[in-house]
Amino acid sequence: MQTIWLLAGERRALAAVRHWKLHKTVVLVGMMGAGKTAVGKALAARLEVPFLDSDAEIEQAANMSIAEIFARDGESFFRDRETQVINRLLENQRGILSTGGGAFLSERNRALISEKGVSVWLDAELPLLWNRVKHKDTRPLLRTDKPHATLKALYEARVPVYATADLSVKARSDYAIETMAGKVVETLLTRPDVLEEIE
Repeated sequence: MQTIWLLAGERRALAAVRHWKLHKTVVLVGMMGAGKTAVGKALAARLEVPFLDSDAEIEQAANMSIAEIFARDGESFFRDRETQVINRLLENQRGILSTGGGAFLSERNRALISEKGVSVWLDAELPLLWNRVKHKDTRPLLRTDKPHATLKALYEARVPVYATADLSVKARSDYAIETMAGKVVETLLTRPDVLEEIE
C-alpha cells in the first residue's frame, strides 16, 4: 500500500515539473550586487539552459581577475574584451548571460544584446546594493576612499541606462534567490518570442 502511495506522489511531482523553450538568450543587466550571477544560475537551472558569465569568460581567457585586468590594462582595454566576449556568447549559445555592471552602459553592447537576445534589468535599490557589496573587496570600481559615495554616484549615473532594458524585475531584500528567479520567469513569459512553456 505504501509503495502505491509513493508512486502516486511521484506522479504528482512529475506532473508539477514544467518545461520551457527559450527562444533568445536572456541577458541580465544591473548594478554590482543586484544578483545577476546568483539569480542567473538559479534561472538557468530552472529553465534547463546554460548559464553564461561574461566576466568569468574574460577572466578565464586572460588568466587574471577583473581587478587585475583593470589594474594592468585599464578600463578601456577591459571594455573592448567585454564586447568581444558578449558578442561571442550571444552568437554561440542560447542561455542565461550574466554581464558585468558596466557592460550595458556601452551603446555597442546594448545594440548587440537587442539584436541577438533580450535584456532584463535586475532593479535593486541603493541600500540593498550597498548591503551586499560593502564587505567585498572584489569590486575594482569601489576601491576608493569613500566606497558608498562611489556606489551612489555609479547608481545615479547608470540607472537611467538600465531603465532602457527590454524588461525589468524589481529586487527586494526579502526575496530569496529562487523567488527572484521565479519573478524573472514570470516577466519573461510576457514575451512569447523569448520564453514559452511547453507541454
